[in-house]
Formats: sequence, structure tokens, C-alpha cells
Amino acid sequence: MKVLHVVFGFAPDPAGGTEIYVEELCRELEPLGVQAVVAAPGPLDVAYDHRGLPVRRFAVSSGEVDLDDLYGGGDAHAAAAFERILDEEQPDVLHQHALTSACSARLIRMAKERRIPVVFTYHTATVSCQRGTLLEWGRKPCDGRASVARCTPCTLHGLGLDPTTSGLVGLTPEIAGELIGRAGLAGGAWTALRMRSLMRQRTDHLIQLLTNVDAFVAVTPWVRELLRLNGVPDSRITDSSHGVFGAWSGPVAAKSDGHGETLRIAHLGRLDPGKGTRLLVEAVRSVPDASLSLDIFGVIQNPGDAGRLAELQTLASADPRIRFLPALVHADVVDTLASYDLVAVPSQLCETGPLVVLEAFAAGVPVIGSSLGGIADKVEHGKNGWLVKPYGSLDAWRAALSRCATDGHLMNKLKTGIQKPRTMTDVAREMRSLYVTQLAEANRSAGRAVRRTPVEAPLKPQSAGGLLR
Repeated sequence: MKVLHVVFGFAPDPAGGTEIYVEELCRELEPLGVQAVVAAPGPLDVAYDHRGLPVRRFAVSSGEVDLDDLYGGGDAHAAAAFERILDEEQPDVLHQHALTSACSARLIRMAKERRIPVVFTYHTATVSCQRGTLLEWGRKPCDGRASVARCTPCTLHGLGLDPTTSGLVGLTPEIAGELIGRAGLAGGAWTALRMRSLMRQRTDHLIQLLTNVDAFVAVTPWVRELLRLNGVPDSRITDSSHGVFGAWSGPVAAKSDGHGETLRIAHLGRLDPGKGTRLLVEAVRSVPDASLSLDIFGVIQNPGDAGRLAELQTLASADPRIRFLPALVHADVVDTLASYDLVAVPSQLCETGPLVVLEAFAAGVPVIGSSLGGIADKVEHGKNGWLVKPYGSLDAWRAALSRCATDGHLMNKLKTGIQKPRTMTDVAREMRSLYVTQLAEANRSAGRAVRRTPVEAPLKPQSAGGLLR
């Protein structure tokens, strides 16, 4: 069996949690008899080998991305390049891990036209939320029910408009936005006036995903609920939470009482504002007398990350307890975290993971994290970690850090409460079972000899019953 995995980026590019997940999944699938090939957009069409794993990159359009492509149409150039990969690789299953302009629903349609079953894992809120945070008006967790009327003003607010103006501009008729687009007017106020029509395109694109994918993988409970609210039946949702790669080291040995010792805290991940690194730095600086240290292993993945790193370094420059260290090689993460007392995960967006929570547990180290999204799903407050609520409150983070730095008995309790996390081997077994099921369904509905024969007409977006439009 061959499975083609589509992901937004891949090595040698800087890796985030999704890319790490996909690579480890592919490696764990191999001994189970599943051949994996990774496909990801890039500047050029190129094929190469990454530590024994075949990788195909498909070229995206050069120049600035058109708004219509960005919000719904998808990159036609990238889709054409991917189609060549699809025909050359002839996979038995397509497993898509991202929904972007380059990794669009066009790719899923092409697979369906060839009778190739499609699996989609919902890794990040960007799949269905234009703001990418799944925080309604940037303040409270959203249930994820998508609609043009609801999402348009929230998106405008995320672009910097105040709530009242966002609501008024969001009422601009879709036809007006379409006329503005045809006239080639873009940027600033023109984009804002187009937003309702753009969100219509994005919603239609989401409908294509929801109706054409054969099986969705929900890696956390809130993802399952979001899919259900948007019309995906339970029969097409498979629950499979994240797993870690590497051996379980067990809880770190408890200290006698913790008094007089420095609490060593680690924080790692992308230097994206949504990861909350700035809030964490400010919280540490706000407790200057606390006996703690913070090591930040930042991943520079996007163009603006280098500038954010410089800003964070300036902010922390007066506090010698805060250090900025190079990003860790993934294979070294668990062993490195085992030398710390606490792992901080201050995310300010709804995560499906993050993977670092499980990596901390694999190292036997408790987590202090935002009481939000996947973090709250994985961390049991007062048992294997400490949840900070309100998640965006500097006062709450200050109090939580002070408590952990001074209460040695609490830290020992949190360490001993850690249980062995799931592994990627567990995930791979579940995915192989899912692939076999979907392949069997495809073969029952269309004989293998004709499974890859394109249909006469392209698939049309259907209506997802629960999707509010």
C-alpha cells in the first residue's frame, strides 16, 4: 500500500509540529507495510530523499498570491504541478495534512476524480478559521461553526478594525466585493470592502473539503466537535490523538523539598505571536526575585520570525535569567527537556497539540500551559501540570510562575503524576487501519481497474448540512 502525504512544508525547511508529526508517522508506517511519500509545495518541482523518505516538492505560483486564490480558488499552478505527482506516484490513499492556497481542495478533487480515497488530518485552526486562532473576536474560544455572516466581521477585526467598524464593513454586499475584485482593486480599504465576498469563497472552499474527504482525523476532542458542528457525520471522523517518538524516560526524580534550588523552565517552538513567547518573557520579568530560569529554544520558520526574535531579546536583555538558544533537533528534544523542571506552553490560540506537551511528558517533566484548546485537553491541572487561566493574563502567569518557583511539594506532585504518553507507533497502527478501511470502501464502490480513471466532469461543491453559510 502506498500513501501520499501532503503537508504545507517539509525538510530541509524549518519544521513545525505538523511536519514533525508527518515525518514520524511515515517512518512508523513503513514496518507496517505502508509505503509513504511526502509531497509539499516549494519554489520548484523537485524530488529528493530525506533520511530514506521520498519527498516530492511541487512548485507554487511565483509572485504575489491572488486574493481569490488565497481565500478559496487555490493556486492553479501548484495544483497542476501536484497533479503530475499524483499520476506518477499512483498512491492508494491521499492523506492531506493542510489546507492552504497551495494545498487546496483542488488537490482533493483531483484524487477523488481518480477514485483515490482521501484522508484529512485537522492539525491547525487555519483549516477553518481565517484568523488562524479560533478565538472569536480574538478574545474567547470559538466553537468553529463557520458562516459568512459570523466570520466576516471577526476576520476584519483581526486585520485591525475596531468591532463596530468591522460589523459595518462586513455588511458590504457580496456583489460589491466581486465588482471590486474584477476591477483589480486590492489592498487596504478595498480588501476590507471585498471581505464578505472573499469569505464566501473561503466558506465554499471549506464546504468542498468537508464534503469530498472520505475520512477526517481529529487529534483532539475540540476538533471532532468542530467537524460535527459543520456537518461532518461521526461515521467520517476518526479520533487519533498525537503521539511521541522516542522512549519513555519516566518521571524525573523528585527533589526533597525544592527550597533553595532554581526552577529550570524550557520553552520551545515557533516564534509566532500566537505561541505566547512574549507573554512568557514578560511574566518572568515581572517576578524578578523568583528563583527560576527560562531557556527559549525558538524556531525561525517564517519571514517575520527573525525580527520577533530580536524584539524578544531586547525585551529580555535586562534579565540574566532568560536565555535564547538555537532550535533543537527533534531527535534531541525529549532528552534535552529531561534536564528541566518545567516546560512552558503559553499559546494564545487554540492548538490541536501542541506536540511539545507530550514530549515534555515523555521526558517526565510537567507542563505549565494556557488553559486553552489542546493544552487543556492534555494537561490535568494540579496532577501532571498547571493550567493558567485566564490564558492571556499577565497577572495569572505571574502568579502561576511564582507558585511553581516557591512550592517544591507541588512540583514533586506534578512530576509523579505524569503518565506514559501515546507513541507514534500507536498513531501509525490507527492510520494503517483507517487506510485499509477507506481503500476497501473505494474498491467496493469502484473496481480497482477503474479507480484512477478520471470522471467525465469535475466534482461540484456540495452543501454540508450543518455548515452555516
